[in-house]
Amino acid sequence: MKRKTALITGATSGIGRATAHEFAKHGINLILCGRRQERLDAIKKALEKTTDVHVLNFDVRDKDATFKAIASLAEDFKTIDILINNAGNAHGLDPIQTGDTDDWDAMMDINVKGLLYVSKAIIPQMTERQSGHIINIGSSAGKEVYPKGNVYCASKHAVLAITEGMRLDLNPFGIKVSAINPGLVETEFSQVRFKGDAVADTVYKGYKALQAEDVAEVIYFAVSRPAHVNIADVLMLPTAQASSTVIKKDH
Repeated sequence: MKRKTALITGATSGIGRATAHEFAKHGINLILCGRRQERLDAIKKALEKTTDVHVLNFDVRDKDATFKAIASLAEDFKTIDILINNAGNAHGLDPIQTGDTDDWDAMMDINVKGLLYVSKAIIPQMTERQSGHIINIGSSAGKEVYPKGNVYCASKHAVLAITEGMRLDLNPFGIKVSAINPGLVETEFSQVRFKGDAVADTVYKGYKALQAEDVAEVIYFAVSRPAHVNIADVLMLPTAQASSTVIKKDH
């Protein structure tokens, strides 16, 4: 894996940041993308002793900024072997009839369109070289719909459909395409979803949720398989979670 270059979106926290640390341990060069420059700088400082790191500060929702940022990469970082489409979010947990359209826009713009923009900017160089690996970070919410999950679940179902579409279209070029779909992961995710409400602190109480590092290890496992092996689709849950609505909690 050494000398390979990976671009990770949403690299400033959670699964993205954990994946950056995991990849660095294995000598993969990194292009870390995110909206928070100070966090990008901090992660770069932490990892550049181990591997080469470049940071790009942009919002995947902004199509022009996305293409411009990726086009700006220096020659050393131009060849991207691995793309981790990790940037994603959930806003609100409202029934469809009272949902906030701004929340809907944010989820579709980041989880679906943002993933497409970044992929569009990078896939042509992969098809030209006839090699590469794209990993889209989905969710257990892409496998089932739960009450009040409506648009978030729709966005993650879309991620799975896009992943399967990519795998079909990119098959002639020998490009691997994978979806890694975690269940409950203890990250800043709930703080964003509940907009800082105290209920966010209770989401992971009473059981051991997945940690971002658990997901990062599975992502590394997928990218480090031999050339003839593609881990197409993974659903990973904490042991306490049987489905989106069935969770064994300690009382």
